[in-house]
Order: sequence, then structure tokens, then C-alpha cells
Amino acid sequence: MGTTTRYRFREYTVTTVVDPMALPTFEAVCVTGEQQDCGAASGRTHTPEELTRWIAAHCAQTGHATYERTTRATLHAEPGEWK
Repeated sequence: MGTTTRYRFREYTVTTVVDPMALPTFEAVCVTGEQQDCGAASGRTHTPEELTRWIAAHCAQTGHATYERTTRATLHAEPGEWK
């Protein structure tokens, strides 16, 4: 007969910390449209203000007013104490 081995992994908490050396990026996609989204994309920007300027220009040209915003940041996982 085979041997059954059971493992219990110890638990620990993990916190995430934004890397202060990496710039966050912001991107928007125009989702205005009834049957199909416009789909125009801002490309990556490094400040919310740059993104707002792109949205304002797109809105002025098209009248589109609905956007999805994505924010990306580099994070570090920091394991806490073992329990």
C-alpha cells in the first residue's frame, strides 16, 4: 500500500507597495456609442492631466463623452510574518 503524505502550508500576509521608481501610466478608450463603441484610444500617458487633454480634444472633435480609464503601476509584493 502507498503512503499518503499531507502538507499544510504556512500562511502569511502579503501587502503590495507601489514602486516609487516606476512611473504609473494612464490610458483611456472612448466607449461612446449605442450599437458599437467608438474605440478611439489615447495611448499611454504618464499623468492624469495628459489624459484629460486627450479626452477633451477627442470630445471637442466628436462630441463623445464616455470613456474607460485604465491606470497601471508597478507593484512590489512584500510578504509579512509567517503565521
